[in-house]
Amino acid sequence: MGNVLDFGTDPHKLVRRDGMDTSRDAANEVCTTKLEEEVYNAIKCAGRTGMISDEVRDAMPHVKSYSSVTARYKSLKEKGLIVATDGRRKGKSGRNQSVMVACCNIPIPF
Repeated sequence: MGNVLDFGTDPHKLVRRDGMDTSRDAANEVCTTKLEEEVYNAIKCAGRTGMISDEVRDAMPHVKSYSSVTARYKSLKEKGLIVATDGRRKGKSGRNQSVMVACCNIPIPF
């Protein structure tokens, strides 16, 4: 039996405690399961090279909202599925961005 990855974030974690009703409604509407899985698969497919945020967003052109993609990094890191490496690459803005790699692509030293 293979590992089942746990994608998705409980909506209450997406809203501040003092958040407005509209924020709560929006958190309940976003499909974090699908978005997390897509972000993870994009980073995983990059292998050991990994991806910077601009590259992940380019791999998901159907997702128009910047924060819909970038908000998934935190939950994927907390679940131990991706890590931000010490590597940096220049993004479209000319600023350096962290390289993220799927944990399954990190070689285990013997």
